[in-house]
Amino acid sequence: ASFTISLQKVDNITVMIKARSSISASCQIRVKNVIRSELKIKPGENVTFTFTCSTPEKYFIMEIQKNIDCVSGPCPFGDVHLYPPGLPRLNRTFIWDVKASTKAGLELKFSTPWLRQIEPGETCPDFVSYNINSCIDMATVNIGTFCRNGSVSRVKLLGGVIMSVHLPWDSPLTTSGFNIANRASIKRLCIIESILKGESSITLMSPNYPLGFPEDELMTWQFVIPSNMRASVFFHNYSLSNCERKEERVEYYLPGSLSNPEVFKLSDSQPANIAGSFNLSLQGCDQDAQNPGILRLLFQVVVQHPQVDENVTHLVDLSKEWNMTVTIHFEGWPSRIPLMSEPICLICKDPRTCDRVLTLVSGAVYKISFLCKDLSRLRITAEKGISCVDLRWCQRKIYSLSVPKAITQLPIRLHKFIWKLLAPDLINTEIASPSLKLQQHVPEQRCNTSYSYSIVSATPETELHVGVFCPGGSIEKIQMRNNITISLKTFGKGFLNDSNHQDLKMSFVPHIKDECSFTVSPDPKAKVYLQTPNWPYGLPPYVSISWYVVVPSKQVAHLGFSKDRMGIACETGRAYVNIKEETLGAEETVRREDELLPEPRNMYHDFWVNISNCKPVDKTQLTLQFWVTFADKQIDLGVILAVVAGAGVLTTIGLTVCCVKKKKKKSQNPMVGVYNANVNTQVPGKQGLFTKGRKKNESHVYAVIDDAMVYGHLLKESNGTVAPEVDVYRPFDGPIGSLPPSPPPFSFRKDIKHPPNTEEPPPLTDTDHDTYTFAHQKSGQLEDNEDINEKNNGDTSTSLLENKEQDGLVE
Repeated sequence: ASFTISLQKVDNITVMIKARSSISASCQIRVKNVIRSELKIKPGENVTFTFTCSTPEKYFIMEIQKNIDCVSGPCPFGDVHLYPPGLPRLNRTFIWDVKASTKAGLELKFSTPWLRQIEPGETCPDFVSYNINSCIDMATVNIGTFCRNGSVSRVKLLGGVIMSVHLPWDSPLTTSGFNIANRASIKRLCIIESILKGESSITLMSPNYPLGFPEDELMTWQFVIPSNMRASVFFHNYSLSNCERKEERVEYYLPGSLSNPEVFKLSDSQPANIAGSFNLSLQGCDQDAQNPGILRLLFQVVVQHPQVDENVTHLVDLSKEWNMTVTIHFEGWPSRIPLMSEPICLICKDPRTCDRVLTLVSGAVYKISFLCKDLSRLRITAEKGISCVDLRWCQRKIYSLSVPKAITQLPIRLHKFIWKLLAPDLINTEIASPSLKLQQHVPEQRCNTSYSYSIVSATPETELHVGVFCPGGSIEKIQMRNNITISLKTFGKGFLNDSNHQDLKMSFVPHIKDECSFTVSPDPKAKVYLQTPNWPYGLPPYVSISWYVVVPSKQVAHLGFSKDRMGIACETGRAYVNIKEETLGAEETVRREDELLPEPRNMYHDFWVNISNCKPVDKTQLTLQFWVTFADKQIDLGVILAVVAGAGVLTTIGLTVCCVKKKKKKSQNPMVGVYNANVNTQVPGKQGLFTKGRKKNESHVYAVIDDAMVYGHLLKESNGTVAPEVDVYRPFDGPIGSLPPSPPPFSFRKDIKHPPNTEEPPPLTDTDHDTYTFAHQKSGQLEDNEDINEKNNGDTSTSLLENKEQDGLVE
């Protein structure tokens, strides 16, 4: 197909067709059988041409430029047309270069749906874009690039303007969408007007963005907003130049303000909750010629309906808190930056100071309000620091690790509360949950609560992730070295109720030898899983962890490991698992990394489990998990039978003793002691001690002898049988000599023990030492090793007091 372009000289239009990139032999321009790579048609020319290919839009672009001189003659104001007609379907750019005096102003007025400014490099959805440049003397300033469907309705400029519209080859657009009007001087670089009718958000940039705003220039944005709407301004990206004179600033003309214009620094929090239309101006400064720097600004204006509770304030009293910050923010902060198009939620600490993120510090009282339709999109993150310098003061104090009521009473969900516990080298940290206790989150025993604690022990060189824990478990306390970070994270809305029952406490304790030590008091009915910290990445080298497990007195614990080996090889040192019951004389079970772990076993007392790491030969670290269950203690049947048998024997003995006593009482025969007259009991040289004769005095009569003196329980031989030998005391009716019997020999009194430094009393010197002998009738054969005294008269008498084998008396 051939194309004919006819340009009138009065129109002052030039058409240029040129290759998109490098010259391609696949497609060229043919004019009167002349092949060309580009074609320029000047004002007053009429040219007919064809392309050597069927898809010229892939190889060529077209520029149509119209020059308008408003300095030497009248300007053709009004609607701007896409002229000339009948152009080939190529990607094309229409350019209007308008020259005007700086004493006058030009206005570009756009028809609906108006324009939306985009950042450099961004493309429009329909690939139709508008670019506006301002020309002052010889300088050109890029006001910005815009797409259709926005809120920018007018742009007023000082001096000349270069306006361009880029259309893709298949665009059906037939009108430019704007007109040019003449206005009085605006006394500034430009004025951009934006009309925001309903809830919306607009992003705007300073001229030349991301390059610098012209030195010592002034520009204004006008925002037309219904009085029943609320607008807020947010500066997302800005930089400042190096000023020699004046100061870079922004100025606001706000409705109802008594101090217009209100001046703000670019670093200030910008006005929010503005009721109705307002103006915002950016003022540059005189820059340093040697190092000017760059002034630039990208900001957002958000328009919302007034909130139902916009006048409702919430009191946040942090006056009694110490070293704490509370940040109210949008969901996903700070890693996620919300899209400009997203509905915005604002937090206000006064009617004009609102932002997407608000940080409150301890020691003050705040009254905050919210400009947000859906408060569920907001979150709270708080952080509190607790430190100890002197253990003598810190050790007496117990800190509560609970979320303050000032936070839980807000209608915003708590996302995370972080406690940073700082302790010197020789001071350690202990956290305890006395009533709720803690459960370690493991694959076999997952937390299913409204919140959990993540605990990290850290030094400047290393970091040990102790684990994730939740309430309702068996861990009473955890002792840790180094600085500790505890992060409470919530899940769902249930934390609001559960927050009333928090019982986590913290205290500083003296130095411990292990990196971490757990005290575990399990529920007797539950199976408890415990695993090494830093799961699943493994313990760091040379780290030692201990667990102290409490076993109830009437129960027995069953301990087992989830695998049979540690699964590492050591390059330096040894890895150990130590198990020991907390009882006197208990043996310690020790396993190295090259040995099988202990089989499941019963533990009858409180016990320790210690796991110590070495330096492994490869990247695999030590990860171990063990479990504990409980059962009631079972009494052994043999023990029961032995107890019953013992009770029976004792009962039999008791009955026997009772029978013996009764039998003795029935028997009226007096007990007698038999004197052996054949034994010489007289000590030489001791005569005449008694004045009466033996027959006349009563020295041979036993005054008191206990009834039923039974020694049978002492008469046991080495084989356990009871010897039948007995002695019975009876009244003496035998012949009486003239001398009393001697007292028992000292060898009989072996049960009397004297202290080492006590001398034995000297033997009697003024008393006769006569030997008492007790004769008794034999009821059986004497043992072979008995000391038997046979006398000349044939009577057999045994010295009972000197005989160590016979020491029981029965009838």
